Amino acid sequence: MSFEALPDGWRVWNEEPSGRAILVYRPDVFDGDEVPAECLPTIYLTNGARNARPGSGQYATDEWHVVLFLEPEIEAVTETHGSREAGADAAVDVAERFAAGDVDYRGAYQVPREAYFERLDDLVDGE
Repeated sequence: MSFEALPDGWRVWNEEPSGRAILVYRPDVFDGDEVPAECLPTIYLTNGARNARPGSGQYATDEWHVVLFLEPEIEAVTETHGSREAGADAAVDVAERFAAGDVDYRGAYQVPREAYFERLDDLVDGE
């Protein structure tokens, strides 16, 4: 699976020979001026260990993880798949769901960021 079928607004930021990939949403908007850069919606596809232990992500596993981050510590979607191909398909699916407004990004936050949510609503609804 390649990432050629990504929905509008999503871009491949990085794709490593090992299979790991990073997808980002509208990097033209999340530039630090209009919307904080740390709020760039980012999908990681990785087979790195998901342990909380520092450095554990450098160890490859047999599972592929798809994680949609809204900020470095804010995960909106987390899925695990048995192969890189299934993980890549799932990453595109997460991007499609996000672009369609089917990801509850408000629910991922303990402390609401209303101005950010309103701007994200505008982007997802088709600006």
